[in-house]
Amino acid sequence: MPEGHTIHRLAAALSELFGGQRLHVSSPQGRFAAGAARLDGQVLVGAEAHGKHLFVAFAPQADIPFELPGAGSVRAGSGQARPRRLTESADCPPADGPAPVTWLRIHLGLYGSWTFDGDSTFTAPHAIGAPRRRVGERGEHALAHGGGSALSGLSGGQDDAAGLPAEPSPGQWQAPEPRGAVRVRLEGDHGVADLTGPAACEILDTCEVAQVRRRLGPDPLRPDGDPQVFVDAVRRRRKAVGELLMDQSVISGVGNIYRAESLLRRGVSPFVPGNRVSEKRLHGLWEDLVPLMEYGVATGFITTVEPEDVPEPVPAGDEEAARWYVYHRTGRPCLRCGTPVSEREVAGRRLFWCPRCQAR
Repeated sequence: MPEGHTIHRLAAALSELFGGQRLHVSSPQGRFAAGAARLDGQVLVGAEAHGKHLFVAFAPQADIPFELPGAGSVRAGSGQARPRRLTESADCPPADGPAPVTWLRIHLGLYGSWTFDGDSTFTAPHAIGAPRRRVGERGEHALAHGGGSALSGLSGGQDDAAGLPAEPSPGQWQAPEPRGAVRVRLEGDHGVADLTGPAACEILDTCEVAQVRRRLGPDPLRPDGDPQVFVDAVRRRRKAVGELLMDQSVISGVGNIYRAESLLRRGVSPFVPGNRVSEKRLHGLWEDLVPLMEYGVATGFITTVEPEDVPEPVPAGDEEAARWYVYHRTGRPCLRCGTPVSEREVAGRRLFWCPRCQAR
């Protein structure tokens, strides 16, 4: 299942590729035909993420303001929203007319992915501040889940393009036939995005978006993410902190890799009950997760090891040591103390930790 940085990258990519365009929306598979019909012909005015949930905003016109409840009012392309807390008063539009914005909520789950195809103008930033790179290569690449690139398959720079099929010029591109069970296709002026295998794909109004978000914990990647809400939620519970970090009602967007690595970096045992972890240590976890996850958004990769802790050379068969302290490194030496990394199944997920560095 994707961790939160992947969904934030996806939201940015959809806004970049389709923002301000009137889209043809369809459901080649047929399972989302009614929802697609409601969105067809509307303008994609923006996309935002909260944890592992993607919210895509559609409106009749490109200049209609939209608001993700709890994030402040924004317009397409206007940049970061002003933070505010979730409030009942701002959640629902007045009852005297239809809401101007319709939301598409998507949760990729274990098997969901997006595949892109387009002409030579169909571009998106691979990383913040990096050269612009193409999404596509004739539909072979997907925005999928996992610990790797959120924009997997980007072609890279000019040197990487050698031997790849030529991109069609603007005006010559034609949308390819859908491949596989495509739940939703977004088709714009210069490209398409195909969604397959999502765990959730539904149309929501503003009130319903707010209801979803109220069930979620704060997201370290959002400007309205409140660390104190996370701290209080953990300290109210007796469940082990390692399990609570995976509870999306406690904190949104953290998955198995960020869970294991943040606990190691802060020296917190995953088995300590939440109500026995001090506020100071929990604030430290949040403060560590924010830059780690921001790095994931910027690069598309989860890398948590500080440069001084990377072994030289990286041991053969332990390539994970260049990226992670404990995740997927069972039995190998902890990069900080040399103790063999331990593994245990907890709540159906593999948990990795260092018995020495995380003794308390």
